Amino acid sequence: MNHAVLYVRDAHRTAEFYSRVLGFTAVIDDPQNRFMFMRAPASENHHDIAFFTVGDEAGPSAAGRGTVGLYHLAWEVPTLEELAVVRDRLEAEGALVGASDHGANKSVYAKDPDGLEFEVMWLVPADHWGAEEHEAIVRPLDLDAEQRRFADMAER
Repeated sequence: MNHAVLYVRDAHRTAEFYSRVLGFTAVIDDPQNRFMFMRAPASENHHDIAFFTVGDEAGPSAAGRGTVGLYHLAWEVPTLEELAVVRDRLEAEGALVGASDHGANKSVYAKDPDGLEFEVMWLVPADHWGAEEHEAIVRPLDLDAEQRRFADMAER
């Protein structure tokens, strides 16, 4: 995947959230607030996400409840330590809605100012997947335990 584009109530408000909480940077900032293009931290892509303003009168997304549509986007972080930092930021923001151990990845889930869900995840190195590679796993995430488990990798 190269990038995602989301319809939001206010592109600048959403972009400010992604900047503050996830460290995204503005690439194209429309002064009339019609759209905003952003790049994820450490990305070499022109933009990873764009937001298009549809106005405050827009209702909430019914995707998955009453209509088809996108469930969430997932952003990868390079370390479990960074995942913990993001989790703490999301929690402080009141945006954190869950955390899961999926075996092959460790994930936290949050909602942006428009209630659109997204995931921030750390991908376990493939040589640690084992049989879990072919399983749909949803377990509670103990991020502290996972950091201890993979501590030797952080020291490399």
